[in-house]
Amino acid sequence: MSALFYVLESNWLTLAIGNSRLHWALFAGESLLKNWDAPHLLASCSNWAELSVNITNGDRPLPLFLASVVPSQTALWQTYPNLQIITLDKVPIKGTYPTLGIDRALALWGAIETYSIPVLVIDAGTALTFTGASNFSLVGGAILPGLSLQFQSLGQKTAGLSIEELPAQLPPRFATNTTQAIQSGIIYTIIASLCDYIQSWLQQYPNSKVVLTGGDRTILLNYLSNYSPQLATKIIVDGNLIFWGVRSYRKLYRASG
Repeated sequence: MSALFYVLESNWLTLAIGNSRLHWALFAGESLLKNWDAPHLLASCSNWAELSVNITNGDRPLPLFLASVVPSQTALWQTYPNLQIITLDKVPIKGTYPTLGIDRALALWGAIETYSIPVLVIDAGTALTFTGASNFSLVGGAILPGLSLQFQSLGQKTAGLSIEELPAQLPPRFATNTTQAIQSGIIYTIIASLCDYIQSWLQQYPNSKVVLTGGDRTILLNYLSNYSPQLATKIIVDGNLIFWGVRSYRKLYRASG
């Protein structure tokens, strides 16, 4: 990443370090100005100052709020001079458990603040996760390998199979070639799981919002719209949930001094 911003005192950054990528956002106060993704940093970068990153307010680095699920990437930012690392104990959702990923917790907090409760967050990233809350308390969730990860895994671990890019539309369920057979097996299994979890959640919380986020959100919604159009209409798509969660964190702890 190489970017230079001439910004105001109210500007600040958030960096959400996911399993596969860095997710950045630039805010002015409460307003999101822009967001972008970048690859993980190389381990040879010993600290942030060695990076080709100019994120400054005049001659000072912008305040940076960091949430990470990758400790080795977190370590590269430890010497950043205006850094706040967000940890799970700072997320005011009841009923969380120690191994709950900070990315899931912040996305859930962002969904609660933006769409109210009850709410089910589906994060279609490297992992496909389901995280639900009611009464500002974690109900629970589930984790399975994400859409792209399943394709990559099968391509790497199975000799002689052809793995192409994700199809834009649902493939034939009963395929007549290997590529489409792989597509069918992975996509229909994931979509069936998606429908099952959503339907189960809505049976318990009929008035709940269901929010889809993560890098594969658009293609998954497209598949779901063809597979179950009625269920797809119940989905809210918001790729910025984790940033809304970081914004809520900043607002809460600035107010508490």
